[in-house]
Amino acid sequence: MDPLRDPDPAAPLDAVAKAAPGYLSSLADRPVDDPAARGLLDELGGPLPEEGLGAVESVEELLRIGTAAATHSSGPRFFHFVTGGSTPAALAGDWATALLDQNAVLWTSSPLATTAETVVLGWLKDLFGLPAGWGGVLTPSATFANLTGLACARHWWAARQGRDVAADGLAGLPAMPVLGGGYVHPSARKALQLLGCGRDTVRVHGEGRADVAAIEAALRELAAPAVLIATAGEVNAGDYDPIDELADLAQRYGCWLHVDGAFGLFAALSPRTAHLLRGVERAHSVAADGHKWLNVPYESGFAFLRDRETLGETFGSWNAPYLVGGELDYSRLGPESSRRARALPIWATLRAYGRSGYRAMVERQLDLAAHLGRLVDQAPDLELLAPVRLCVVCFRYAPPGVAPESLDALNSAIGEALLADGRVYAGTTVYRGHTALRPAIVNWRTTESDVELVATVVRELGVRFVQDAG
Repeated sequence: MDPLRDPDPAAPLDAVAKAAPGYLSSLADRPVDDPAARGLLDELGGPLPEEGLGAVESVEELLRIGTAAATHSSGPRFFHFVTGGSTPAALAGDWATALLDQNAVLWTSSPLATTAETVVLGWLKDLFGLPAGWGGVLTPSATFANLTGLACARHWWAARQGRDVAADGLAGLPAMPVLGGGYVHPSARKALQLLGCGRDTVRVHGEGRADVAAIEAALRELAAPAVLIATAGEVNAGDYDPIDELADLAQRYGCWLHVDGAFGLFAALSPRTAHLLRGVERAHSVAADGHKWLNVPYESGFAFLRDRETLGETFGSWNAPYLVGGELDYSRLGPESSRRARALPIWATLRAYGRSGYRAMVERQLDLAAHLGRLVDQAPDLELLAPVRLCVVCFRYAPPGVAPESLDALNSAIGEALLADGRVYAGTTVYRGHTALRPAIVNWRTTESDVELVATVVRELGVRFVQDAG
């Protein structure tokens, strides 16, 4: 059917609006994943239809399949990766984004979207305690935010070699020195890979936190400009590099300091954790995610730059006369051209709940992580592998009588069973040589009973595996 001939173009939206309340209210009781519903995924396939089913019928079919077979990561017991839900205001703001369908590339394409982006970047800098004069741009993710910050670092570094890398590329230049600690995230490495700098060129100093003394010795030996990466919120246990000390090194040796604060940047919201970010305002670039602790829908990230002019030098000069329009031109400030108006959900949620609402949410989740940490510490068959510093709890099942060399295989099996069970969702990792579970608590819906269920289900599954092995 030609959409122009659709008698009621708004009817498919009504179908979504009707389905939403029931689905959202069910999230507290649904399993995070229901393997029994996966057969429905086959119904998504088949050949492209010659004649369409119709808009309402198609959307209702998608809702029937999706509300059953989706991974219900918006719910309160999805603790895998670091995934927030969507606040009610952010979800509605995202629907409004699709409704208005703006291209947030420059002022002439959408004064609304570009103005909203400028406003929310200012609000976010205020929220995180970053200087108001910094530049910034919204990105699809923290990976893109890291790409943005490190692209600016590459431009800065090449300029010190006498090269305009944006115009002339990297050919003939030496490798850009990049130094960090053991917490450097794969997304930062991926950004370096995409930038032609090489994902494995990072010089790691320290198994965990960055070893400042070792980095300083390496900088003395280099005697040349370098890029430092600091991690604010390591994914396995929520630890932080010593940002302030790395900022001292950057100042002393003329380096660029990039801070990857994918979720850890939100520690700035609470007086209890703000000290973890001491020195972040002295960085040259900072990256973070919105679809983690900000609890807005995917895709949402942000990059902030101390020198706002570097963004334009790195991403500008399109030499396309038709892509000109007004003072706000975000195509020249980041890696994207056509781009969704991802500022609108951020605007809606910050407008709705403000600084105090987000502080309350962050502190509630800090309390929940600490509560789960205490449960683990008090249980005779669970072992806390790292202090609970933020919102990630790193632990393993370690019952008396099980040989230490068997614990990695046991916890790997528990991790697989946990995902198959579906009541709570948390994956495994390797932390200091041990296989561990690392539930991350950043969803606004999560309560004490939800985190208590993590310990309950892990112990239940663990007992079953030990009994079967015996």
